[in-house]
Amino acid sequence: MKSIVAKALFNSHSYSEYRKLVTDLLSDGKSTGNEQSESLTHYTSLNEARMNRLEKTIKISEETIEKLQKLENHYIWLVISEGWCGDAAQILPILNKMASSSDKKVDLRIVLRDENDELMSHYLTNGGRAIPKVIVICKEAGIVRTDWGPRPKGATELMANYKKEFGVIDEKIKTDLQLWYLADKGLSVQEELLEIMENIKYDRL
Repeated sequence: MKSIVAKALFNSHSYSEYRKLVTDLLSDGKSTGNEQSESLTHYTSLNEARMNRLEKTIKISEETIEKLQKLENHYIWLVISEGWCGDAAQILPILNKMASSSDKKVDLRIVLRDENDELMSHYLTNGGRAIPKVIVICKEAGIVRTDWGPRPKGATELMANYKKEFGVIDEKIKTDLQLWYLADKGLSVQEELLEIMENIKYDRL
């Protein structure tokens, strides 16, 4: 596992590099990933607008910043993503602001799902390749401590309840999901990530 993670980190992108990669592909009418289609390019375009907006509007609470800066160790958040993924577009700007506010306690790195099959296969959700997935790595030891994703608990419950009632994931629930993220203002991501990071603090190597 250590070699798989090391390989992924070697090929990873910073947040700004990831944004540029997605934007450059979009300007050529493409999306990230092995599959190319008009719908994926359309979703990527929507996500570009979302991420641009979130970068300006998302606020990281003082409590979150203080707790991140008090982490005992240094960590890498290795995120599996793709430019067309709506959840990733909602979550990555929050992760970036958290990492940027952490006094270098957290380093955010991003890899593309379709370029990292071996890594993705270790972090399936109910047998599926759902993203984004945040892999928390202790920087000093180079050891994976835990993971999080692909979405906050409230969003997961929203999707599960809709699928249970209607049997499908359609455009309505996708719209409802984006509205959930808008109303949540990034608080659930902050709270859930902080909780798992603080739990690591007492789990000695």
